[in-house]
This record gives sequence, structure tokens and C-alpha cells, in this order.
Amino acid sequence: MLYLMKLRDYDINPALLVIDVQNGFVSKGGSYDLLGMDTSRYRQVIPKIGELLDLCRDNSIPVFYTQAVRESSGIDLLTRTHKILPKSREERIKKKPICVRGTWDADIVKEVAPKPGDHVVIKRRDSAFHDTEIKVWLSSLGIDTLIFSGVDTSICVETSLRDAFNLGYDVILIADATISNNKKHYESTIDNIKDYYGLVMDLSEFSQYLPQHQTSAVSKYH
Repeated sequence: MLYLMKLRDYDINPALLVIDVQNGFVSKGGSYDLLGMDTSRYRQVIPKIGELLDLCRDNSIPVFYTQAVRESSGIDLLTRTHKILPKSREERIKKKPICVRGTWDADIVKEVAPKPGDHVVIKRRDSAFHDTEIKVWLSSLGIDTLIFSGVDTSICVETSLRDAFNLGYDVILIADATISNNKKHYESTIDNIKDYYGLVMDLSEFSQYLPQHQTSAVSKYH
């Protein structure tokens, strides 16, 4: 049975979502890096995501990853379905295919790669809930609360979190296990979630609600 975590005054049955921590977005030599984007902020959050993963696994909290993929044919590109896109996003799409299925670019960063028993949700749009299996999988486990981490805070993380909330899930964002390339956008998301959607806390605060708080494995991600 899944561990029922006592968070403040609520008994919840949680799962962790790790959003799009992939080489194409995060790693040196990935698509974003080759497009000239500064991906250093994304890499800085990897250790905290690793610690969060260990903490959840140690407490029998199911782990779900999302993996954004594109087909090499380009059939699923946004430019195929949208006539109007922000200029910066359209230019990136036209310059270089990002996270093409079956490539290193699409792989989840090895430092926080899935382990046996974890679940990987393939997605083609910003939200983890758009035309994916995740809702069926969460329902089969009786999950009612989702813990969010990953990149980019203000894009795919926030979009997924909003959809989760509107589908009836309670939501928690781990503030130091997620990051945006744009600090202003990150702060805006934090404020939006605090005011309208759920709880925002850092990893150390979150760990205090878990009975098996682990400290021994932290250093391996640094």
C-alpha cells in the first residue's frame, strides 16, 4: 500500500512529478545549449531534484517523469497546428528540432534518471495531462495530491500544475527543485501558485512532513 502522508491537517496519497529534465533542455551539448540559450540555471537545480527523488522513494511515494518528445518527421511540431506563435518560440522550432524521439537529446538527464518502479509519461505539449496516460495511471494508484518539480517552472511545470488543479488534484510545488531561465517568470509562477492553486515549499520544509527524513544521500548529487 502507498504511504499516506500526513501534511498539516490533511491525509493525502501523493505522487511526485519530475517535469522535462532532459538533455535537450538542460545539458551542455543539448538543443537549447546549441541554440545559444543559457542552460546553467537548469543544471543548478539537478542536485535538489535528486534529493527530492531520494526522499520520495524512501517514503514509498510513486515517481512520475514527463519526457517531452518530437517526431523526426516534424509532424507534431507546434508550427503545424498554430498560425500564431510567439516569435521566440517559432524561431526555436524552425532552427532546430528539440528532443527528437530516440535521441540523447530526449533522454532524461542521467544524474536523475528513472529507476525501476518509476513511471515515464511521454508528452508532446506543455502539459503532462494533454493526451497522455497519466490521469489513468494516477487514478489506478489512488493518487490525490501531486508534488511538482522540474523545468521550466513558468512553462511546462506551471501548465501541468494548473491542469492538475483543475482536474481535482491537490498540488505542491517544491520551490528549490524547479527553475526557470527567467528569474522574473519563476517568481511570477511562485506567486500564482501561492495565491491560487496550492502549497509552495522548499525541500527542507517538505522533508519535515515525512517520517523517514533522509540526510545521508544528499552529497552524491553535488
